[in-house]
Amino acid sequence: MSDDRVKAFTDFRKRMNERILDHDNQVVRRFFALDTQTYKPGALDVRTKEMLGLVASMVLRCDDCISYHIAQCKEVGITRDEFFEVFSVGLVVGGSIVIPHLRRAVDFLDRLESGEAEGAQPHAEHAV
Repeated sequence: MSDDRVKAFTDFRKRMNERILDHDNQVVRRFFALDTQTYKPGALDVRTKEMLGLVASMVLRCDDCISYHIAQCKEVGITRDEFFEVFSVGLVVGGSIVIPHLRRAVDFLDRLESGEAEGAQPHAEHAV
C-alpha cells in the first residue's frame, strides 16, 4: 500500500463514516455504536480486543479491516513480535487463502513502523 493509498484509505473511511452517520438511520447508527462499544475495555482489555479484531479481519479477508486493526493495534502498543503471533493465528485459522492478505498486512505494518504512513492512522473512534 503506497503512502498515498494509506492516506486515501484513511481519508475515505473517515469521510464516508461521517456521511453515513449523518443520515438518520437508527439501524446503521446502532450498528456503528455497537462496534465502538465492543472495542472498549471490559473483561478483555483494548489490546486483546484489537488483536482479536485483527485475527477475525484476516480470516474474513477484509483488507480495509486488517489495515484498520493494524493501525489500532500499533496505537495500543502491539509489538512486531506480537503482530506476527497474531498473524500466525489468523493464518492457521484462515488457511493459505489468507497469505495475500498477510502480505498486505505486513506491508502496511512496515509503513507504519517506518513512519512513511505517519498521520495516516485511523483515529481511535472505532466505527467500522
